[in-house]
Amino acid sequence: MSGKLSRNLVGGVGHSVPKYAINETCSFSFLKSSKMGPSPSLSVIKSENAKISFQYTPVAVFVGGTSGVGRALAEAFARYTKGNTCIIIVGRNRVAAESIIASLPRAGPSVKHEFISCDVSLFKNVRQATSVILAKYAKINFLVLTTGVLEFARETTEDGIDRTMGLFYYSRWMFIHELIPALVRARTDNEDAKVLSVASAGLGGKINLANLWLKNTSYVSFLQSISTYNDLMVDGFAFHYPSITFIHCNPGWVRTPLGSGSSSLLFRIWSFLVNSPWSPLSYFPYSPEDCAENQLYGMLFTASKPSAWRIGQRGNDLGKQGYCGDEVARDVLWEHTLEVTGSK
Repeated sequence: MSGKLSRNLVGGVGHSVPKYAINETCSFSFLKSSKMGPSPSLSVIKSENAKISFQYTPVAVFVGGTSGVGRALAEAFARYTKGNTCIIIVGRNRVAAESIIASLPRAGPSVKHEFISCDVSLFKNVRQATSVILAKYAKINFLVLTTGVLEFARETTEDGIDRTMGLFYYSRWMFIHELIPALVRARTDNEDAKVLSVASAGLGGKINLANLWLKNTSYVSFLQSISTYNDLMVDGFAFHYPSITFIHCNPGWVRTPLGSGSSSLLFRIWSFLVNSPWSPLSYFPYSPEDCAENQLYGMLFTASKPSAWRIGQRGNDLGKQGYCGDEVARDVLWEHTLEVTGSK
C-alpha cells in the first residue's frame, strides 16, 4: 500500500457533530442502529490485519502499553508490520516494558523500540514524557491510549483532579494535545496519523456542563460521563485538527489486570476471577490478543479517513450508538480541559 492504508469499509462520524440534547436524551441502543457498521468475524479480521503494509516505517506510541490491551496492541502491530515499526511504550513498569521490547521483531537496525517511564496520572509527568518523545521523533503515526484504573474511592492527585478521571480522560487529552505537532507532521508528509483511545464508546451518559468535575455523582453516572468525555475529546480534536483521525473505542469485556491494583477488594476479587485460568468467568471475556486484533482492525481499516470515529468490540463503526454529545458540550469541555491541564 502506498503511503497510507487505503481501505474504505464503513462510514465514520464527521468532525462537524450534529446537536444532540445532552441534558435531555441520548442516542442509545444496544440492539441495532441503521448507522452502525457490520461486525466482521475474528477470522475475517485476522485475514485483513495480515494485509497491513506501509511504504514508510511508522512510529507508534502506546501509552499504558506494559500490560493488557495496550501490550497486546503493541505486539500485534509489531508482528503484522514484520518489525517495520518504531514502538514506543509509555508506562510505569520498566521490567514488563523491557520484556515486551525484547520480544518485538525488528526489520533492521534503523527500527527502534524504547520505553519511556511515566506515571501518567500527573500532568508534569505527561509533559516530560511527551517532551522526550518529540525530541526524538519528528513524526508520530499512531498514538494508542489505554491507561485506566477501577476504583470506587475518589482519590485526588496533586493536580487537584480525581485520579480515575486523570487516567481515563485528562492525561489522554494531554498526550494528544502535546503530541499533535508530530501527528500533523506525519499527515503533512502524506502518512497516517491516527489516535486511538481505548475506553467505552457506546456506553455514554448525559453530562452536566455545570459539574464537569463530576463531584457528588453516582459511580454509574461517573463511568457514563467518562465515556461521553472520551467521545467529546475525539470530536474536539477532530474539529480542531480535521486532517487527523481520532478514535474512541469500546474493547468489550477483556481479561486484563485493570482491577488488580485497585484499592477496592471487590475489584481485586473480580480481576482475579476474570484472569484466573481455573475460574469459569475467564472463559467469557475476550483475550487481550483477540481484543488487539479487533481494535487494530478498527484503527487501520474501519477508521478509513480523517474524522472522529467511535468503534465497537469487533472494530466495527458504532455510528451514534450511545452518543450523548453535541457541539456545545464539545466546546465547553474543550475549554474546561485547556484550563484544568494548563494548556491554554
